[in-house]
Amino acid sequence: MFRTGITSIAGYLPRRRLLRKAIVDAGKWANPGLAAHGKGRRTICSHDEDSLTMAVEASRFCLAGADDTPLGLIQFASTTAPFADRANSVILNEALGRSADVRCSDVTGFLGCGVTALINALECERPALTVASEKRLAKAASVQELSLGHGAAAVTTGTDNVIARVLAAHSIAADFVDHYRTAGAQTDYLLEERWVRDEGQMKAAPPAIAAILTAANLGPGDIHHLVLAGASRAAARQIAAQGGIPEARLVDMLDAGCGDTGSAQALLLLCHALETAGPGETILLVNIAQGCQALLFETTDAVGKQAPVRSIRSQLDGGVDDDNYLRFLSFNDQIDIDWGIRAERDNRTALSAFNRHRKTATGFVGGLCTACGTRQFPKGRCCVNPECRQFDTLVDEPFEHKVGTVKSYTEDWLAVSANPPLMYGNVTFDDGGVIMMEFTDFEPGELRVGLPVRFVFRIKEKDPKRQFHRYFWKAAPVHGEEGTAHG
Repeated sequence: MFRTGITSIAGYLPRRRLLRKAIVDAGKWANPGLAAHGKGRRTICSHDEDSLTMAVEASRFCLAGADDTPLGLIQFASTTAPFADRANSVILNEALGRSADVRCSDVTGFLGCGVTALINALECERPALTVASEKRLAKAASVQELSLGHGAAAVTTGTDNVIARVLAAHSIAADFVDHYRTAGAQTDYLLEERWVRDEGQMKAAPPAIAAILTAANLGPGDIHHLVLAGASRAAARQIAAQGGIPEARLVDMLDAGCGDTGSAQALLLLCHALETAGPGETILLVNIAQGCQALLFETTDAVGKQAPVRSIRSQLDGGVDDDNYLRFLSFNDQIDIDWGIRAERDNRTALSAFNRHRKTATGFVGGLCTACGTRQFPKGRCCVNPECRQFDTLVDEPFEHKVGTVKSYTEDWLAVSANPPLMYGNVTFDDGGVIMMEFTDFEPGELRVGLPVRFVFRIKEKDPKRQFHRYFWKAAPVHGEEGTAHG
């Protein structure tokens, strides 16, 4: 019997959306069948985003208003983590500025890792943060390239202030191979769609649905929202019908404006359902991956009382369309662009220096002078206020949640950038302090002095020789939607 439930949930979708028509137009000479799948758009990471940066952003949305809540467990679930042997969950924890006294875990291996990690968290009574995030690649001019999407979702669980309590959980393990990606491969090998649907999805989901309903002593008509991930829309309709659940209760699968975000998809759809659910409603989550993982929730009176920082719907509606397919391939390192002689410099990271300044680089922590109240970044030993200039009076001051203002900016078309022009300049903070930093998620011509900005965790540089990613914070546009996350 579960004593825990969901206390907060949020999703993150990258701002940039690739029009599927752009993929079709570029690849139909090789695969004319793409035209049948060319409607809508899919989410894509920008050049400085990956599964880790998206996980940080989803977690920040999820934890908004609850930054002081202690966590006993942090889980990062992904099949596309940037590091295979470096704890991505630990980097996530440091970027969030959380205590080091926490157990961190990376969960991976199959597209059910997100829901599996959530079940593990719900079975653990300590407060936990579970994040699933994916930046999956596909072969160029493939149907999968059209159907995938990039995104992340974060869930906090615990026993207090629950917005959805767990009624039952059920998992079925089956090594049904609908696709696979071997170690070292960048893209999946896919099996025939109809066979996957008939022999895999239709045989995995219905027994799991029947079992979990029996465990909760509920019937199909008692389900208000059906979240189904890991199957096509057509298969989802058949699964709902076979389980006796009305098709109208199937939660929007986000295939038209987002795409399939892999291990994050089930949690994104769960977030989408909870954003509109009322008290006392049941949500059945079913994820098909190497068998089936299922969870049954019932919402409490606390659901919906606090608006999310950014709802899934507002993120879908607020994206920026992109029809440049070549740029999309470049962002994913699937083509080799000649960036000129300036790009030939060595991007080696001095890891000894990074270790000394981890809190500054990863946590975006500056300093606050206890003598005069001046805030500065980086921290340093000496106060930068010319009227103070005292030594050893600064304490840690987090900067990630502050609001900034553009003081000056440059759009540099000569500097090396994976998405020219390189945009950088001075940013002033709402309560003091100035920093020169990069801007991201702005289009050329959008920046102006006085524009408010927020701060996001992004890839700073990649070292192709040593396969190392260096991360830092950048200034990004402020969202129009405000509020606090559930919880």
